Amino acid sequence: MRELETQRLRLRYVTAEDTARIYDCWVSDPEVTKYLTWYPHSSIHITEWYVNYILEEYKKPDCYRWGIVLRGADELIGMIDVVGYHNGAPVIGYCSGRAYWGNGYMTEALKAVTAALFEDGYETIVIEAADLNIASNRVIEKAGFEKVADRVAPMSEMKKDQLVKINSYRLYKSK
Repeated sequence: MRELETQRLRLRYVTAEDTARIYDCWVSDPEVTKYLTWYPHSSIHITEWYVNYILEEYKKPDCYRWGIVLRGADELIGMIDVVGYHNGAPVIGYCSGRAYWGNGYMTEALKAVTAALFEDGYETIVIEAADLNIASNRVIEKAGFEKVADRVAPMSEMKKDQLVKINSYRLYKSK
C-alpha cells in the first residue's frame, strides 16, 4: 500500500494519534453508520481496539486501507479501504464524517483507490451499498461503477436483524 494524492485529498496511513478524531468524526455517529455493516462505537475504547487492528493489518501485503485528509491539513475526514475479496476482486468500503458529505470528496477518493488497484493488477473491483443509502449509490455511480445485481439480505453478520436491499456494483479495468 502506498499513499495517494488527488486534487483535493491525501490518502494516508492511519496512526494511533488518529484515534480520537476517528471516534469523534464518524465511528460514534449513528447517522454515519446507519447503512454500514457495523454499529456505532459506544466508547473510544472500541475505536482504540479498531485502530490497533488497522495497524496490525498494515503488516499484510494485501492491505489497502487509507485515512482520508484534505490536502494541506492532516485531520482525517474519513476512511476508504479494501474490506475483503470476492472471487479475487477487491471489495471497497468507505465512510466519512457528516460534515464532509456532499462535497465530492468520497467520489474523488474512490476514483483514486480504484486507479491504484487497477495499477496493482486487479481487473475487477466490487462495491456494495444499501439501496436506501441514496448518496452512497450516487458516489459509486459517479466513480464509474456499473450496477450488476441487487438482493435482499441482512446488512451484515453483525446486523442480522436488518434486512435491506443491497445493490452490487462492479468496475472493470479498461483494456
